[in-house]
Amino acid sequence: MIEEVMEMHEEIYGWCWGTGIPTHELSLAALSDLAALLASISSSSCGVSLCSTVPRKLHVALKSHSVQDSSVSFIQSKMALFFQKFQEAVKTLAKRPAFSRDPRQLQFEADINRLFLYLSYNRLGKNADEAHAEEIIEVASKATFADQQMQVQENVHSQVKTFCTFMDEILLPNEKMVNEQQLENTVPHRSGLSFAVGRSDPALTNPAAPKTRPLSQAEVSQNLKDQLGYTVNVKPSRIPHKDAGHGLFLDGTVDVGAVLAFYPGIIYSPAYYRYIPGYPKVDALNPYLITRYDGNVINAQPWGCGGDNRELWNGSKIGEIKPDVKGAEPERGSERFWKLLSKPLEGYKGDNNEVIERRNPLALAHFANHPPKGVQPNVMICPYDFPLTESNMRVYVPNVLFGNSEVNMRRFGNFWFKSGRGSKISGSPVPTLKTLVLIATRPLRDEELLLNYRLSNTKRRPEWYAPVDEEEDRRRWS
Repeated sequence: MIEEVMEMHEEIYGWCWGTGIPTHELSLAALSDLAALLASISSSSCGVSLCSTVPRKLHVALKSHSVQDSSVSFIQSKMALFFQKFQEAVKTLAKRPAFSRDPRQLQFEADINRLFLYLSYNRLGKNADEAHAEEIIEVASKATFADQQMQVQENVHSQVKTFCTFMDEILLPNEKMVNEQQLENTVPHRSGLSFAVGRSDPALTNPAAPKTRPLSQAEVSQNLKDQLGYTVNVKPSRIPHKDAGHGLFLDGTVDVGAVLAFYPGIIYSPAYYRYIPGYPKVDALNPYLITRYDGNVINAQPWGCGGDNRELWNGSKIGEIKPDVKGAEPERGSERFWKLLSKPLEGYKGDNNEVIERRNPLALAHFANHPPKGVQPNVMICPYDFPLTESNMRVYVPNVLFGNSEVNMRRFGNFWFKSGRGSKISGSPVPTLKTLVLIATRPLRDEELLLNYRLSNTKRRPEWYAPVDEEEDRRRWS
């Protein structure tokens, strides 16, 4: 009997994996209850193996999770096989002398290749078929790194643009309110006291954001789900570890390649590393720092959980983050020593007061947890260079650049030096904001988002950290 139940569990897991059900959310007890239910349903079937009937019954019992289109499942399986082959090719290339000299770049190109596949598949949408999948795989195997990188940016920008359109529909008032607001701005009213003491109208000296609908962050999030089909929330993590705290959860359904969240906060280019709070041990007491391949560091700590308005924001105030959300490791003696010695440069922030929508429901990527041992991540980081020429979208990108302008830097080993030459990856003269977003690596539905942190294996790592791929970690931080 035990063997039959275990066989049933294995088959259920196999079926769930093929249909996109998040198997890590199905506990052994839940599977046992489900198996018992299905056994009772199928007990009247004579001469038919119970295990052979389980998938069909499970399909009915969990039809909300199932993938109805078999061609889509076939495409996903085919692309998953290509991912596996590509990863094996990367490991082989990493051993060659030409690539071993710069394994970091090799890993970056491997990540861009994966993102190219995910995002290209997502852009095809529900009309994707086997021929489209074959074409994507063929292009991915032949396109240059620069071409793939450009296509990744275009695909991400297309999704972000759709998100911004929905946010405008949710938050911007109707035309009548806009006209009234414009009339108020053209005829300012100042009191006699303001003339007497020399004060000017705050609305004139502080060009804050235009009026928006008085919705809370929670209301904006629900409205976004109604329009876009999903949103994200911060809730207690389901990871079975005492330090898991809170995690980031998807509320809704998305396909592979969907842009799920922005990594918010202040962007420090290599020229301004010494201004990062806590320098030089910047990550000792701040678990909300993340680094792009190009060396730009994003500090999400000032953002916190966002806010309930649209405001001028420069990150000078630390946002509220609950102490049990995602705490750092306990402070050791050496860390207390570095905390006393650390003296980041202060007093210079540039003039980067940007009007930012603090109610952005997707600006919570910094709450995504690392997966526990034996569980694969379901999202990955994607660099997104937001074009600053898109002024209508700027309010929804939850980042500000530290410093007046980006200083061109070149990397030599572990050190950065100023360079007189430009460092634009795309070759475009358009100024960009170097941000990060989270991309779904498989179809997802109402589950916790798990991101591979890829912590450096040259430093002491936290107790809860289980490497997803040691070789990738090594190449990333080589």
